[in-house]
Amino acid sequence: MAENKQTDSATRVPSASELRMKMLEKEMRAMEESRKARERAQEEHAKFTDGFLKGQVSEGERAKIRQLVMNAVAQGHMEAMVYSFPSSLCADDGRAINSGDRDWPKTLQGKAKQLYDRYKEFAQPQGYKLKAMVINFPGGVPGDIGFFLSWGD
Repeated sequence: MAENKQTDSATRVPSASELRMKMLEKEMRAMEESRKARERAQEEHAKFTDGFLKGQVSEGERAKIRQLVMNAVAQGHMEAMVYSFPSSLCADDGRAINSGDRDWPKTLQGKAKQLYDRYKEFAQPQGYKLKAMVINFPGGVPGDIGFFLSWGD
């Protein structure tokens, strides 16, 4: 008789209320994980934004740009995208770059401005050209800006 009770409790069908509670608990765990992921993403974005706007372009970043250029040359290209950043970090959210306004450099901030100023001082006199373009349009609005360095005619 004791064996029957164990079998009955092991094969017992949970009530609808118990199933709803399990589903609710699962949804609550998923919502909590999603909230934590959003918080981590917001913290990372805030850290990136702060570093972009207040930090200096590092030697490592400059070395990476040089490597990107050398890789492009090795592949026979005359241009390379050497830097990208969110359009939201431009003073006008990338509108001047997107519309081809010739004063687009005035909208640059932080590291983008530093890189542009460095280009004007060192690379342009050596014959390089720099263009900025919106490289993606999430939701139909400017997303990221790419700096393209070229050395062709």
